[in-house]
Amino acid sequence: MKQKIVIRVQMKCDKCRSKAMQLVAAADGVDSVAIEGEYKDHLAVVGDGVDAANVTTLLRKKVGCATIVKVEEVKKVDKEKKPDTTAQNIVHWYPNYPPCRQMVCYDYECSSSDPTACSIL
Repeated sequence: MKQKIVIRVQMKCDKCRSKAMQLVAAADGVDSVAIEGEYKDHLAVVGDGVDAANVTTLLRKKVGCATIVKVEEVKKVDKEKKPDTTAQNIVHWYPNYPPCRQMVCYDYECSSSDPTACSIL
């Protein structure tokens, strides 16, 4: 199960950020590490079987104050299974043209038991 872990780390400079990213990238099961947040103080870790508590304690020991913000499951998005909405949303409607004429003639002399005897005029 792939999961995304967001950890808030106290990082004051670029050297601290690179050190934190190296530490997290070396952990078991980590696929990718990215810096997020308005103040660049969140580390987004994506991986399979990553222990969030161990990564957080490692960051506390080596970098500084670290807290877990959220842990969520990463859902796969298949591009092949997306429906093609461009062809379905096209509707041809021409309001300026009158509707097609349909002529229906009823033959009341027809018996309901024999449908072949009915004729359309």
